[in-house]
Amino acid sequence: MSERRRLITANWKMHKTLEEARTLAREVRLGLPPGARAEVVLAPPFTALAAVASELAGSAIGLAGQDTFWERQGPFTGAVSPLMLRDVGCRYVIVGHSERRQYFGETDETVNKKLLAVTAAGLIPIMCIGEKIEERQAGRPLEVVRGQLSRGLGGLRLSGEQLVLAYEPVWAIGTGLTATPQQAQEVHAFIRGLLRESLGAAAAEIRVLYGGSVTPDNAATLLAEADIDGALIGGASLKADSFLGIAAAAG
Repeated sequence: MSERRRLITANWKMHKTLEEARTLAREVRLGLPPGARAEVVLAPPFTALAAVASELAGSAIGLAGQDTFWERQGPFTGAVSPLMLRDVGCRYVIVGHSERRQYFGETDETVNKKLLAVTAAGLIPIMCIGEKIEERQAGRPLEVVRGQLSRGLGGLRLSGEQLVLAYEPVWAIGTGLTATPQQAQEVHAFIRGLLRESLGAAAAEIRVLYGGSVTPDNAATLLAEADIDGALIGGASLKADSFLGIAAAAG
């Protein structure tokens, strides 16, 4: 069993009004048992960050931004900087989610810029990587992950506690399909090996999450794999009971 503390992160995506966000955050806070071993983090939409931060005050639950821009400030209409996220109470920032890549033109190069900006602001990036269905069918998932990791982490100098990775096979996000525990473990172990090559001993501290239709029913079998250190959860995080079920599976 890994000594890395498990991390269960809720990505609410473009869901929840202010009142809905407050209610869900409160339900999660009250529903987590005292002394839970896994770290729990909520990533509400930007509009609800302050409200959720207030609801979580005094608890051990962390806060994350769903995305960021790489500049500190300036004429970038609609953008949110890492400093703004830190100011509102975030500790983590999701970077390079497949939906950002698919719908907003995110590339490995822009992911790298964001990673550098996030770490410079003293925040921890949750960097997402993963292959599309056609890339898996072509037998290229490891090649794709290697390229995304290499380009995304370029120029980064940090300790293992300053980075989280999330393997999210694009074909399993919001589709109801899930990588088998064996498929997920194969890629997670490969990622761990790549990290050892580039970061040495620090690689042992980096948590690698799985993301892709995680539910209370499959969480325990996924989390039982040696190199799966937690989960990045989308749809199942939008209701307290299903999210708490996954958190319970993490210990």
